[in-house]
Amino acid sequence: MKRLRILAAVCALSLLTAGCGKDDTDSNNGPSGAGKTLNVLVQANTIYPEQQRAWFTEINDKFKAQTGAEVKFETFASANDELTKIQTAVLSGQGPDIYSLGTTFTPTAYATGAFLELKDDDWKKLGGKDAFVPATLGISGPDAEHQVGIPFTSRPFVMAYNTEILGTDKPATTWDGLLEQAKKYTGNGRYGLAVAYADGFDPWKFIWAMSVQAGNPLVKDKKAALDDPATLKAYQTYLGWLATDKVVNPAAVGWKNAQAIAEFGAGKAAFLPMVSATSKVTLDKSSVAGKYAYAIMPTVPPGATSTASNGVAATSILSGDNLVVAKYTKNKDLALALVKLLTSPEQQESYYKTFGELPTNATAAKKLQSDPALAAIVDSASKAAGTPFSGAWSQVQLALLNVVVQSIPSLQAGKVDDAKLRSLVADAQKAAQDALDKAK
Repeated sequence: MKRLRILAAVCALSLLTAGCGKDDTDSNNGPSGAGKTLNVLVQANTIYPEQQRAWFTEINDKFKAQTGAEVKFETFASANDELTKIQTAVLSGQGPDIYSLGTTFTPTAYATGAFLELKDDDWKKLGGKDAFVPATLGISGPDAEHQVGIPFTSRPFVMAYNTEILGTDKPATTWDGLLEQAKKYTGNGRYGLAVAYADGFDPWKFIWAMSVQAGNPLVKDKKAALDDPATLKAYQTYLGWLATDKVVNPAAVGWKNAQAIAEFGAGKAAFLPMVSATSKVTLDKSSVAGKYAYAIMPTVPPGATSTASNGVAATSILSGDNLVVAKYTKNKDLALALVKLLTSPEQQESYYKTFGELPTNATAAKKLQSDPALAAIVDSASKAAGTPFSGAWSQVQLALLNVVVQSIPSLQAGKVDDAKLRSLVADAQKAAQDALDKAK
């Protein structure tokens, strides 16, 4: 991507022409937004679209009552769409005032230099760093002194399982063991696993987890290692669940995350891996309500009986959403006021009840610690690992995902074309290394 190579330079010029961070505080009582509009970019919620639209209205009404300003929300649908919107805004020096970005995209945002690097005074306007769960600040910037990301939601990944189907069985702690259990529970119209192969965000996380558990961090010292044997094994395992092992519904080749959750919620799958607490809202209203639980995902890579000596027993990426404020905004203080509202204990608790996203606000998060249904999710959060803090990571992530996207035709034919897969992985390796070479 030629544009990313020049993002930082163009950003500097664009910001000069667009104007940066004008103070919109009219009095000591805080920012006044009468007649102003804040534009906010967030991910489209495909699981709870109606609830998200209602939330947009709720936040606009509350913020308007508080400051007089309107809030206009815009959505992105995929990781590629997310990256394109960041690039477009940085190149033009105009766009949303606030972006809600997945944690893995925060390094890309930071590398552009186009987003507000938070100073002590900025954090004070948000209630201070102490207002947030410490772990959620882990991917706000390259270090504690250079942070652009304000934690908005925490989304550690786990695995849901049907307690009625498993009976006295416990979920496996190895990927090979999980496959054996999936085979055991496949039959009579039911499958062992519910997996969303066409989702724009989930597939690469399986490959990342299996790779780091096997000792391959995918990126180290600006060198990509997507073509490592451990990563090829991860792809063969993940794609093989559907194509060769037949433990996933063939229709899953076209599923998004919401459809995999629906399959599990209908009692048609024993396991639902790579899912977050957001699923709880749906599952508690489904036919498996009271018949499911969460467990941490396997930490032993395919083909092994233990995590590699140089591996990481990661249960999840350090996942969630960060809010970042554009430097070109003419309403910096107003933007920080909206972020403070969104990360307040009351709003964070309400957001969790509606969408199942865990709070990043320390006060709101503390209230959930006693919920036994969330024990595995809290455990996973403590064992999660961060993806590399590199401006190129978003493109590395897309390269990982693209291997699955390009494998869909083979999956539809019910096979894993090994030669084709190796070729796709080689292409991904080149794309990732090119991105790393060009990154700031």
